Formats: sequence, C-alpha cells, structure tokens
Amino acid sequence: MPPPTIAEIAQAIRNVPDFPKPGIQFKDITPVLADPRLFAGSIALLTERYRPGDVDAVVGIDARGFIFAAAAAFHLRTGFVPVRKKGKLPYETHEQSYDLEYGSNTIAIHIDAVQPGSRVLLLDDLLATGGTAAAAAALLRKIGAEILEMGFVVELDFLHGRDRLAGCPVRSLVHY
Repeated sequence: MPPPTIAEIAQAIRNVPDFPKPGIQFKDITPVLADPRLFAGSIALLTERYRPGDVDAVVGIDARGFIFAAAAAFHLRTGFVPVRKKGKLPYETHEQSYDLEYGSNTIAIHIDAVQPGSRVLLLDDLLATGGTAAAAAALLRKIGAEILEMGFVVELDFLHGRDRLAGCPVRSLVHY
C-alpha cells in the first residue's frame, strides 16, 4: 500500500466546534492515529529529513505530542524526552510559563533530559499561537540542546504561531 499524502492526512482530521471552550474549533487528530497507514505516514513525513544517528532525542510536548514524538523516536532509533505540565515530572525540573489561545500554563523538563549540545527534534500535534512550542524551545535551550527542527501535524496559520518560533526551523504537514 502506498504511503499517504498530506491531503489524505488532512482529510482525516476532524473539526470539533466549541471544544474545549465556546468559539474554539478543535482539530482532532485521533482519526489519523486510528488509521495505521495515516499514523505511520505522518511519522514518516515528520522525520523524512533525518536518519538514525542524525538526532540525539525526539522531544514531545504534553500530551498529544507524546504520541508523535515517541513514535518518531522509535523510527529514528533514538530517545524520547517528554515536556510535561508543571508538577508531572518526578525529578528536578526547569519550568517555563506561557500563554495559549485560551488561557495560560506552565511546562517542565527534567534538568538532565538531554546533554548540552544534543541535537533534538521537537514535535507536537498542533501549532496554534506558538506559546507552548516557544516555551518548550526555551526549556531545551536552557539545558543546552540544539533544536534541529520543530515539527507539527497541524498548523493554524491564521494564528501566526510560527512567528513566535523565530530562530527554529518549523515544519507542519497540514495547514489551516
């Protein structure tokens, strides 16, 4: 069976109005995850610029980013690093607060998640305002990581989140 196209992945993404708050149009990627061809294809597309040995770790942002980042780490035969919500990691952490399109939050990373100079790929399911990704990038820089690229399955172009990620290459598969 041939790999999926980006158009096929986009077609599978479901729009859920008024979730988690009125006025928000939530982009639901669970149909992509449920289809093995689309899920594997999205991982292949997110990692196609890299081979095993090119990346020291794949970093995923809590929570849906974990799904894509863990699969990408397996695909690239490297480690997976979680960036979690404040209070969810058991060891010493660095924390970063940020604003998002419908509130604010704080995320954390273990202080020893990667070694200084480690080449990392940062993945999440969706880029909206860029607050979460910018905070994750700040945490990675704090521990000395080199961000090779930020990858997203979905980007909401009208929110201009990419603008907050200046200095990092950004790649998104599906644009709205």
